[in-house]
Amino acid sequence: MYLQKRSRILRATPAIRSLVAETILRPTDFITPLFIDEGNGIKTPIASMKDYYRMSIDLTVQEVKELWSLGVKSVLLFVKAADETKDNTGQEAWNPEGLMQRAIKAIRDAVPEMYVMTDVALDPYSIYGHDGIVKDGEIVNDETVEALVKMSVSHARAGAHMVAPSDMMDGRIAAIRNGLEENNFTSTGIMAYSAKYASCFYGPFRDALDSAPGFGDKKTYQMDYANRTEAVKEAAQDVEEGADIVMVKPALSYMDIIRDVKNTVTVPVSAYNISGEYAMVKAAAEKGWIDENKAILEMLTSMKRAGADLIATYFSKDAARLLNG
Repeated sequence: MYLQKRSRILRATPAIRSLVAETILRPTDFITPLFIDEGNGIKTPIASMKDYYRMSIDLTVQEVKELWSLGVKSVLLFVKAADETKDNTGQEAWNPEGLMQRAIKAIRDAVPEMYVMTDVALDPYSIYGHDGIVKDGEIVNDETVEALVKMSVSHARAGAHMVAPSDMMDGRIAAIRNGLEENNFTSTGIMAYSAKYASCFYGPFRDALDSAPGFGDKKTYQMDYANRTEAVKEAAQDVEEGADIVMVKPALSYMDIIRDVKNTVTVPVSAYNISGEYAMVKAAAEKGWIDENKAILEMLTSMKRAGADLIATYFSKDAARLLNG
């Protein structure tokens, strides 16, 4: 049999496969989400996220040191606000002695080189569990944006390298950029959750922070998962308003969106490999239905192949260990 071209030649050995691989996954591609709680020595398992924990600041610092040693260069911080600090204004979010602000400072002191990103949204601080201020049953936009600016400036003042607005309010990127500039935080970046969809896969995350909405849902501000063109429009608008990185969330069911956004914008694109995606892999592996390690690397590589320059993932530590051999 004579063939002019044999494609299998470039698949024959591990060496040649690595030489011609189009997508290379590295620990430096990962952003590690960390859930932070009050207290000392606290490490609370998250029932719906096997092997993941909500930790006090002291143990979070230890985790950050380990991540750095594995080659992971960035963390994304979320806090579980105490019930007594929650209201309908979000004012605890910009408390200079708040949990987030203390966590930022502790991490920056312990591992100065680690790139610290912070979640900017009001749901952890809201008595209603929504990302914005509620009036007459409606999540109001403009007053929420004013609160988000205060929150972002407070995070920057505490030492955050980059704020990550996850609220999906209109106009918040421009407002936050202006707020940072006016307060001389000219080197603080913005990673915009530009295409954040109203997804059923967020459930375990809401368990982690006790932040499920107390009424209704989030469909008046998060995107309809049926829409594709809208995501490109949102990402382009956020870049125009001053975003340094744009994000697509979730990732696994939204590979087409990641690619569309990547083909449109000239800033880095991040994808969020969310809690429900993590939980599905863990559950299937526990049942013996899939090989967890192989699934982790295949899934994350696919996200990068789709166009994600950065991946926020709960698998970052496991993936870094696997990649480091």
